[in-house]
Amino acid sequence: MSLQQLPAFERTLAEYFRERLEEFGRQLVPSPQEDTLWYMGNMLARFGDSDKVFSYDRGEISIRPLALLYKDARQTADRWQRCQILRQLGDQALFMGALFPERYERRGILRDYFVGMGGGAYDYLAENAQGNRHIYCELAAMFARLLELVARVCAKQKPVDARDLLDLYQRWRRSRDPHLADQLRALGIALPKSDLRH
Repeated sequence: MSLQQLPAFERTLAEYFRERLEEFGRQLVPSPQEDTLWYMGNMLARFGDSDKVFSYDRGEISIRPLALLYKDARQTADRWQRCQILRQLGDQALFMGALFPERYERRGILRDYFVGMGGGAYDYLAENAQGNRHIYCELAAMFARLLELVARVCAKQKPVDARDLLDLYQRWRRSRDPHLADQLRALGIALPKSDLRH
């Protein structure tokens, strides 16, 4: 097959994520605004490039901790620069908190940390950014629910081993999150009715 005969792929990674966000976002009440879903789709596509997630500092490649980004934002006197740092903090909290909760939970960093840091960053942007304030306002107000939305959109289909299943069940027992209950049921786990919230 020659290069001219190969099918053309026109969808970008951002379009793929936006379509998935719109599909799953319709299940939320209220549904996120279209602008917010576009922002999140572009953010996920941007983080598809590892250079946008990892940074090189003191001879090491790592992910800058949210607390250090917050410190950087507080220490800068320049409002535009503070907004840029807080946007990075909010986006990174949404991305990392949604895709790697188990990794951080094992280190003692719980979901509330991501919600507080990301929601706080977006809340500042909702009042101080030069543009997109309505998007940042919604991201701040719905951060916990949007964290779950991103997790669902980016969920990997993989075989579940006993440890993963136990971790999922323990997370559900702590949070009683209906999405986690749905995941358990999809894996064939019957949850006692007395344990379910009405």
